[in-house]
Amino acid sequence: MIILFNSCVIASEVNSDVSTKSIQSDLLPHKTYHFASIEFLIEQEVGRIVLPKIYNNIGFKAEVTPLPGNRAQYVANSGVSDGEIMRIWSYGDENPNTIRVSTPYYYLETMPFVLKNSNITIENQHDLKKYRLSKVRGVKHTNNITKDLSQVYDMSTTADMFKLLLNGKVDVVLTNTLDGALTLSRLGLNEKIVSLNPLARLPLFHYIHKKHKHLVPVINQAIINMQATGELTEIILAAEAEVIQQNKIE
Repeated sequence: MIILFNSCVIASEVNSDVSTKSIQSDLLPHKTYHFASIEFLIEQEVGRIVLPKIYNNIGFKAEVTPLPGNRAQYVANSGVSDGEIMRIWSYGDENPNTIRVSTPYYYLETMPFVLKNSNITIENQHDLKKYRLSKVRGVKHTNNITKDLSQVYDMSTTADMFKLLLNGKVDVVLTNTLDGALTLSRLGLNEKIVSLNPLARLPLFHYIHKKHKHLVPVINQAIINMQATGELTEIILAAEAEVIQQNKIE
């Protein structure tokens, strides 16, 4: 019994030591974390600028790799990466190996875009079932709003969706408001395609793989502090301006 007891104590001490070292390693100054984002989406490009500044504010580094939506989800949930930079609330319910940082730091709108002379009206998401729709593959907010609808066409980029719309292959394109507006501007299509009214406004949360669970409250507090001082708003506005400039017609 004494031997068993001592073994348990030793094992407990070893596990405790490993846990402590894990926490200490997570919170080392200048430690670099690697996150995924969804490629080619404007709000994600804003997040690629903003999130590293949040980490830098508390002495950490964050590097971001843009990937297709489904691939980004896989590497985050499997632990290949340390998480994703920003996703909506339901992402956390679908990916149990990630932990949601509880304070959102950005937002998106689910916006329908249609041909200017189409006479299409969409008052709510239930109206979508009347139309042929297009969305970017692997994006949660448009996945959710088109769930169980039959006429949905997945594309790789927002520009590809607008090409389908112009060619009469779909009736409605669904994406974030800023993403759609900047893509239209870049393609010179503002006179041909218009936005309607947003169908949803959704906060965006940072997700961290559970192997770094001790980092979650630290980042959450950093976001809260930066919001309180106004610093986060300034960073977001500057990031939006930078992304808008990058996506202007050359």
